[in-house]
Formats: sequence, structure tokens, C-alpha cells
Amino acid sequence: MAFLGLGSICGAFIGGKITDKLGFYDVQIFALLSGGVFFLLLSYQHTFLTVSIGAFILACCNESFRPANSTAIAYYSTAENKTRSYSLNRLAVNLGWAIGGALGGLLAAINYHLLFWVDGCTNIVAALALLKLIPRTSIIKPAKKPEHLAGTASAYRDKVYLIFIGLVICYATCFFQLFTMQPLFYKTVWHFNERLIGLIMALNGLLIVFIEMVLIHNLEGRRHILKYIRVGVLLVGVGFVLLNKLPPVLWSGILAMLFITFGEMMSMPFMNSFWIVRTNDHNRGEYAALYTMAWSTAQVLAPTLGSAIIVFGGFNMLWWILGGVCLLSSIGFTLLHRFLMVKPTS
Repeated sequence: MAFLGLGSICGAFIGGKITDKLGFYDVQIFALLSGGVFFLLLSYQHTFLTVSIGAFILACCNESFRPANSTAIAYYSTAENKTRSYSLNRLAVNLGWAIGGALGGLLAAINYHLLFWVDGCTNIVAALALLKLIPRTSIIKPAKKPEHLAGTASAYRDKVYLIFIGLVICYATCFFQLFTMQPLFYKTVWHFNERLIGLIMALNGLLIVFIEMVLIHNLEGRRHILKYIRVGVLLVGVGFVLLNKLPPVLWSGILAMLFITFGEMMSMPFMNSFWIVRTNDHNRGEYAALYTMAWSTAQVLAPTLGSAIIVFGGFNMLWWILGGVCLLSSIGFTLLHRFLMVKPTS
């Protein structure tokens, strides 16, 4: 799993760099085709070393897709609908997550090799569909980078963006507890059975599918992006703290999930909008890569830190700490917003 996480971070970095040099189209095709092939190859590895190497290469290929895909969404969006575009992409991801999870269980019950074959083949089919539905000739190649942008438009030298990325890592590390430690808490502390846990977790995806697009459509453009983000981050923190305050019954789990999911819907689509407005055609891949790397980093940190806190002070300490970190992150986004209002060109 460590190799998988490291591969994700490296893949996002490399994918962003190549996207800015070659364009998002070719990177997406390569990532999908190579990812599909390595899914198939990984299923035939049987030693720790080969599985680790295979997982690293697979993660590099898969994660190189994300910066290119984010850049593609920006390319096909307008200033008026960019947040809705990313929200629509999240809807697709959540639908895929729900269908994939259900299908994965069925396939694993038959033969674990089928998991890799279906994963690999769907990647390859997606690449072929992209080639067929959006021909490469329809992509306008960016013009040569203007001289006034040379050496001055790097995401890694954008101090405001780096602060934003740091806050995103803090928030995302908390958010990923939803998929790692929270189900464990329901099982071991509240003594819910797998059926109830599954229902509560499924509520997250269902709410996103049926509500997020409508919510974003009504919010987009009305207030500054960071105002929505800070509210969303705070709602997620409240959802975790409620687990310390509510009785161990089904409606408590549902209420906590409602707070976390609405916080997710208020924050994540607008986080995408924030980084995209700071980019141009020549550095968008780099910004997208850094954003993807932030989430990959948090995905590695979340189970590591979460489990360590539980061992040290139990679940109660974990939920209080998550609430506190979300509160501090929300304050950080508020201060960042105030700074931008004072210096809008920073």
C-alpha cells in the first residue's frame, strides 16, 4: 500500500508535467491504456517484490490520468460553468464507485483474477471510447508560451496556492477517515452490523448523485469560492464531532453522514474551481498535478495517523482532533480569502 501511495504521488507529478508539454489528450490515452495493461499484469504477480513494483507502476499510470483529466475538464468548460463541470465529474466518479464496489464484490466471490481483468479492460475501453468520441484533431494545441509567462507561472512558486494546498491536505486527511476509521468505529464501538454500515456509507454517494449538481447550480457565482469551502470544511468537522455526542443508533450515523456529505459537496467542487482560476493554458497541468498530489498524500496519511491516534487515545480523541483540524482549516481558508480581498493579484 505504501508503494501504491508513492506511485500515486509520482504519477500525479509526472502527469502534470507531461500534460503541460504534450497536452491533456495524449496523457489521458496513455494513462488509460498503460493502466489497463498493468492491471492485467499485476494479477499474475505472486511475490512481495513484484507486487510492490507492479503496484507502484500501476499507480503511476493511473494517477497521471487525473491532472490531464482535470485540465481537459477546464478546457471544455466556461468561466460560468466550471464548478458545475467538476461537480458533474464527481457525480460520474461516485456512480462508478458505487457500481464498481457492488460489481467488485460479485467478481471477488467468483475469482479474484476477474477483478484485475475487469479493471484493466474498462480502462482500455475508456481509452478507445475517448479516441472514438473526441478525436485528437478536435483539440486545439496551445500556442507557444508567451515570454512574460516564462519562469513566473509555476504552481510551486505560487505562495497563495501552496498555502491552499497545505489546507487541502489537512482537510483531506480528516475527510478520508470517512472511508477508513469511521466504518471501523461503527463496527467495534457502536456494534453496527455490516448491513447497517453499508447503508450509511451508501448514503454518501446517493446524496452526491441526487443533490450536488442542483446545489452547485444554485450556489455557483453568488459568493467567493473560499466562502463555500470554509463552510464545507467546517460542516465535515461537525459531522465527526457528532460521533462523540450522539447515541449509538442508526439515525445518529445518518445525521453524522449528512453533515459530512453536505460539507463535502460544499467544499470539493469549489476547491477545483479555486485552482483552475489561478492557471493558464501553459501551467494548468502543473496546478492540477499539485492538487492531485495533495489528495494522494492525504490518502496515505489518513489511515496511518488515524490508527495511531486511536491506539493512543481511542476513537473519542480521533473525532475531537478531526473536528479541531477541520476548524483550523476552515479558519485558514477564511484568512486566505481575506488576504486575497486585500491583494487580489497575489
